[in-house]
Amino acid sequence: MHRVNEQRSWPELLKNFIVLEGLDGSGTTTQLELLESRFKDGGKSGFFTCEPTAGKIGRIIREILTGTMEADPFTLAYLFAADRNHHLTDRADGILFHLDRGETAVTDRYFFSSLAYQSLGCGYDFVRRLNESFPLPEHCIFIDVPVDLCQERISARNGREIFDHEQTQEKILSLYMRALDDFGSKGMKIHIIDGTMEKEKIAEKIWKTLF
Repeated sequence: MHRVNEQRSWPELLKNFIVLEGLDGSGTTTQLELLESRFKDGGKSGFFTCEPTAGKIGRIIREILTGTMEADPFTLAYLFAADRNHHLTDRADGILFHLDRGETAVTDRYFFSSLAYQSLGCGYDFVRRLNESFPLPEHCIFIDVPVDLCQERISARNGREIFDHEQTQEKILSLYMRALDDFGSKGMKIHIIDGTMEKEKIAEKIWKTLF
């Protein structure tokens, strides 16, 4: 059982926990939706979620990301960690709750995003210490899309977020690679998927990689 007590005694790695990661515009949200549809069509039980969450802390984070609310970079890093902790441990609808029910849990973004994004303002070592107690997923899917293509996709959206600019995304990509290399020897399976393919082909590749 993946129960959490005051000593945070969860496993270092959670079986059947899958994380989707990538730059803004890489298509992680689209792939989460496609994976959820395939689960439903096949009668397979799964929990599909994202970070920041739709909860109270997550909503504050989204206000900061869209620029409607200002916050110190360290405040944002702490908020992400708090949102993530609740995302894992919520007894009614958290990741651990669904894993305990025998479901597969899939999230669009996890602490690798914090290492890539929050390290810009707080430093990698600080963000790592803030998140290093969180359990690893069994699988981390990184959807690899060049920065310039991500920028084209972002430009087609209504409005930009505070991390969306090209030079920032170049730095974020470098930090992503550092984070994946950092945790790649700890039992988690890392899969780098070509995100320049058609979304259906990417979805099929992810499916075959995982199942």
